[in-house]
Amino acid sequence: MITVQEYLSEKGCEEDLARLICLIAEQAGPIRRAFISNQRYAASLNTSGEVQAEMDTWSDRHLTQQLAASGLVSRIASEEQDEVFECNASFGKYSVVMDPLDGSSLIAVNLAVGTIVGIYEGCSVLRKGKEMKAALYLLYGPMTTLTLSIGSGVALFSLDDDGRYLLMEDTIRMPEGTIYGSGGERPKWTKKHASFIAALEAEGAKSRYSGSFVADFHQILKYGGLYAYPAALGKPDGKLRLVFEAQPIGFLAREAGGRISNGSTDILEIMPEKVHQKTPIYVGSRGIIERLEALQE
Repeated sequence: MITVQEYLSEKGCEEDLARLICLIAEQAGPIRRAFISNQRYAASLNTSGEVQAEMDTWSDRHLTQQLAASGLVSRIASEEQDEVFECNASFGKYSVVMDPLDGSSLIAVNLAVGTIVGIYEGCSVLRKGKEMKAALYLLYGPMTTLTLSIGSGVALFSLDDDGRYLLMEDTIRMPEGTIYGSGGERPKWTKKHASFIAALEAEGAKSRYSGSFVADFHQILKYGGLYAYPAALGKPDGKLRLVFEAQPIGFLAREAGGRISNGSTDILEIMPEKVHQKTPIYVGSRGIIERLEALQE
């Protein structure tokens, strides 16, 4: 079977980028092993005012240390850090944006959670998502999997007992599916969002939503459909972050033939104004996203 290292070599991935991707993938083991002993909530809030789980801060610290020590990275922007982290080896070729542990509150009930990462060339993290060199996520479920794109399609790998990531599927294509998941409080949904979801349900769409963005997107990648965390009454910018969550997942969606939008604009075309900027998110099958964008407010 093909390992992730062999895959990257066959795709002509630049050597340092391949090293960085593999380094990040290797952190799945330490992160997953830390779940058992890091299930409390920390006495702190992240920059968005949310209570941090102990695993949020542990995984952020662990990944930051590994990336900073690699000599490959000059800047790190993390959902769990107020400011962009500047590595001592600031000559590193790449900048990393990351959500160290998406869905961390679900660890206590043994549901799937993940790590989301985007990689840019250069020393700036405020970039359009379409400029990424690579995007990936690690999903900690019944299997530990790596979903990856270096701009030439999307590949899925599974971690075996010997610590190797083996290729399960290459050139993944997102179908036009019939499942959806939507976050936010239903009474606070905007009229446009509520009517669109009602139309999907009338056509037979089934709701599948766990509260872990990366896990919920993974099933959309596999089966097609829609994941949404919309704007809400009183929260026009939604909840999820443009830089750490929307752009890396959107890059993967596009490479699989899908789309990502804020409801009217392709998120990969948006230039972030600040590191912790939020955005409404609609990501999934191309046809569904195009239907949404065509609707009037």
